[in-house]
Amino acid sequence: MKKTLRAFLVLLIATGAAGGLIFAYLEMSKERKADAESDKAVVAKSRVKSGANGETILTLEREDQARIALRAELLRPAKFPRELRGFARAMDPSPLVALAAELASAQAALAASEKEFVRVKRLNEQANASDRALQAVEATARHDQIAVESIRLRLVSGWGAAIAEQPDLAVFVRSLASLESALVRIDLPAGQMPKGAPAGARIVLASAEGLPISAQWLGPAPNVDPQIQGQGFLFLVKTNSLRLAPGSAASGYIQFEGEAVSGCIVPDSAVVRHAGSGWVYLQTGEDTFTRREIALDHRLEEGWFVSTGVAANQRVVVQAAQVLLSEEQKYQIKLFD
Repeated sequence: MKKTLRAFLVLLIATGAAGGLIFAYLEMSKERKADAESDKAVVAKSRVKSGANGETILTLEREDQARIALRAELLRPAKFPRELRGFARAMDPSPLVALAAELASAQAALAASEKEFVRVKRLNEQANASDRALQAVEATARHDQIAVESIRLRLVSGWGAAIAEQPDLAVFVRSLASLESALVRIDLPAGQMPKGAPAGARIVLASAEGLPISAQWLGPAPNVDPQIQGQGFLFLVKTNSLRLAPGSAASGYIQFEGEAVSGCIVPDSAVVRHAGSGWVYLQTGEDTFTRREIALDHRLEEGWFVSTGVAANQRVVVQAAQVLLSEEQKYQIKLFD
């Protein structure tokens, strides 16, 4: 009887210990589960969905539009000259300045030798100068004339006929040397063959926010750039307000005569920057908006000329566009307690 009681007590103690372990395990599992639940990311409620063509559609109720002072307006139609994009570079005028100075010196020597030839020839006709003296001054004048023609040929071969035939080359190079004006070369990519003569060009610096610089066409470049291997053109920036320095690189847009390109004007306030590109929000319904990418190539005073991505008479958000971008991106933000 005593042995049976002792065994019962041992079994009771063992059972109680096992129950305690099981209870502790269950409590620990509950705590771990609670911790895991608290660590889960909370995704912000999204107002974004995908359209039938894969476009992103943002829904914003009228009350929310009023709260952020959202405003949209119709895009105005516009036309822009047909143009091709190339690589622009401000040229160093130092070699041209040196060549112009050499030409001026040779022309002065020629003027003096021709004047001397006329004087000696008159004396020779009066028998007051020998034939040998006349031949000597004539040879000098001829030598000076050849020197002038040689320098002019070097000007044409190195800088093009448009520059070599400037009516006042000295004034032209002085303006370039003082940076009052700038000589810009624009090279088109290899394989692009423009039709017709250029009507002008726009020079756009690396900063896309800057207004383009107008340039006057001078003539074709006298040689081919060894790296680009495309057709080159020379342009003159008459008023170098941005002080383009020699070697400055930019984008060049050569405008050609002919039918203009149709598009629209997008105001600056409508453009948002994202992922290295420009975007606008089109209003597609009373409370729906979709983001469209546009090319920021044609900068105007009133905004941007755009020919693809959006069209005239579409409604575009011109106020609170940045707020829409933030709202669209909100669903990607993960919050933790």
